[in-house]
Amino acid sequence: MKHTLLFPDGKLQGKVNLPSSKSISNRLLVIRALSPNDFPITGLSDSDDTQALQHGLQSAPDVVDVGHAGTSMRFITAYFAATGQKKTITGSERMKNRPISDLVDALNQLGAGITYLEKSGYPPVRTSGKPLSGNTIEINGDVSSQFISAMLLVAPILPEGLTIRIKGEPVSASYIKMTLGLMQQCGVRSTWKNNVITVARQDYRSKGIYVERDWSAASYWYQMSVLADDAGLLLEGVTDKSLQGDAIISQMACAFGIQTVYTPEGALLTKRRNLCLTLGLDFNNTPDLVQTMAITCCLNNTRFRFSGVKTLRIKETDRIAALQNELLKLGYCIKETDTGVIEWKGERAEPQRPICISTYNDHRMAMAFAPAAIHFPGLQIDEPDVVSKSYPNFWNDLKNVGVLVETK
Repeated sequence: MKHTLLFPDGKLQGKVNLPSSKSISNRLLVIRALSPNDFPITGLSDSDDTQALQHGLQSAPDVVDVGHAGTSMRFITAYFAATGQKKTITGSERMKNRPISDLVDALNQLGAGITYLEKSGYPPVRTSGKPLSGNTIEINGDVSSQFISAMLLVAPILPEGLTIRIKGEPVSASYIKMTLGLMQQCGVRSTWKNNVITVARQDYRSKGIYVERDWSAASYWYQMSVLADDAGLLLEGVTDKSLQGDAIISQMACAFGIQTVYTPEGALLTKRRNLCLTLGLDFNNTPDLVQTMAITCCLNNTRFRFSGVKTLRIKETDRIAALQNELLKLGYCIKETDTGVIEWKGERAEPQRPICISTYNDHRMAMAFAPAAIHFPGLQIDEPDVVSKSYPNFWNDLKNVGVLVETK
């Protein structure tokens, strides 16, 4: 299946009801599962990832299949180990090629006895049901923040709590801060000094909690506002007080003339003069914004140098290679000039006709390339249903602001 996109001429206006944050939803589901009380979560994400985690946490069968849901794989492995359950956790073929050894090594330092069932260092894995003991682990910080978040979420229920010594500079530190912030909202205190995080033995407590709107999803509407001739979009329910690192997109978009005004209804996006000719950014803390910003820069004729992108190699797909392949279809030649660095210096090639964007089973490839149809009318998105991983209503939201979405 393919979607063909035609944006309205000139102006992009309307209201957008963004989805709830799947990152927050997933953390809260684990916290609630570990809590003595079954507290309500208002506005839980309806994304595939969150549903996969919810199913896994409630699953009676011996084998839990998380599909493409990387967060679910990491969180649920730590959950089953910490709660002494014997489970086999598996996923899609891509999941079986996403590394998990740093998390497994950390849990095995506490006596978890987790084993690999196919390829060493990768899912599927088997938890042994052995009780965990000890109170200190070391874990690499430069592969995935989800490994650290997974350990933090289970830390309060361990008999002696947990001290985590992070080796190297942690990537996506904003997600670790999100985890600690949600734990604090649910009654668990922690300390983070230098590269050491300490969580004492304590109980989660909450009377209920509300899930923020998803700032990662908001990034695509900022992108559309940049590329449109004029914009007046209200992102309903979005506030400037967020635990999400991706909220920085509102600051990044300022370089392109996008102004954000927070109202009681949400965030109002308007466009002023766009004078951004070059841009240099470090995405070590916000890797999920790389695709959005790279495509925005190319289509805006803004030369860029982005560092801190090395973790994109092990996401839902190799996002660096995918970006290079698909931007080339639009006539833009971006390069990886060093480990974790991509650049575009204005190199162009002849665009393909017609243009059909491959999505690589990656929701962010579909959503980040959709706004390119503003400059390339009739652009097609292959396998558009991948957006259900994080933003199931994305295509309907486009239609609601006047975008023509034809399915073939």
